[in-house]
Amino acid sequence: MTLLAVALAALAACGCAVGARMQHGAVHTTTEGRGFGIRSQLRLVRTPRWLLGLGCLMGGALLHAVALGLAPLSVVQPIGVLALPITVLLNVREQGLHVRDIHRSAVFAVVASTGGVAAFVLLAAGSATATPVSDEAASTAIRLVAGMVLILGGIAVLNRGNVRCVAYAAGCAVCYGLVSLLMRAVSQQVTVWELAEISLLPPVGLVTALLVGGWLLQHSYASGPPDLVVACLTVIDPLVAVGLGIGLLGEADNVGMWTATGEAVCAMVACAGVFVLARYHPEQQQRPPDLAVAGGRGLAGPASMDRS
Repeated sequence: MTLLAVALAALAACGCAVGARMQHGAVHTTTEGRGFGIRSQLRLVRTPRWLLGLGCLMGGALLHAVALGLAPLSVVQPIGVLALPITVLLNVREQGLHVRDIHRSAVFAVVASTGGVAAFVLLAAGSATATPVSDEAASTAIRLVAGMVLILGGIAVLNRGNVRCVAYAAGCAVCYGLVSLLMRAVSQQVTVWELAEISLLPPVGLVTALLVGGWLLQHSYASGPPDLVVACLTVIDPLVAVGLGIGLLGEADNVGMWTATGEAVCAMVACAGVFVLARYHPEQQQRPPDLAVAGGRGLAGPASMDRS
């Protein structure tokens, strides 16, 4: 069952990568020169490209939910990092760049992020155990995530450019990490089939986290490049989910000291990759004159990223 869960999670990552690329393009086309206010958001939800991207994201989320029901949270969640290299390649192609034109540091960032999380999954798969999600654990997780989102939202409001993009994306990733925990709780309740055992806290918290995370995600799209957004999501999201699984659900109670140390090192490598990508992502590089404009948008420098 674990192997099937890994395959479904990998397919989910592909859907999320394609959806992120499509929604990012729709956001920048809709908000070009107008900011990301209420009117822009209303126009956005009527854009076919954005809606199609939403469909890809929802399909990926459904596959991911099934995977979560088949394997421990700390095994399934990190697989979403596969969306990062896919998004980078899609973004480079849309800009008209070649892979050889990408800064070596950006390549290192993608490899570090992807490899760090992949190694984490390999370590966790052999030692993590699936555990039930109690109402107490769900309530604690919701409070912790709410505090983190408020802090990251404040950082986003007080900054501009890539810092704002990372803060918004990190806030979204924290919400989505909570979504995975609550999704597991809901799936456990569905298998019980006893009304007396059903709690409203997980489904209500799940819907709220999805809405807040989606709102933050659109603001991150409006503030920076899609590969940077996806990097934050694919690294921070699983780290939060795994942290909740270990700290609140006890999924790592049987993990040895050396395995835990290896997992911590892998997590730090993955986070370092995100920070490097924020500095050397492909859109930040100097581009040839004939590639200065792609799809009607100036993408040559950091100033073009500051939309909100």
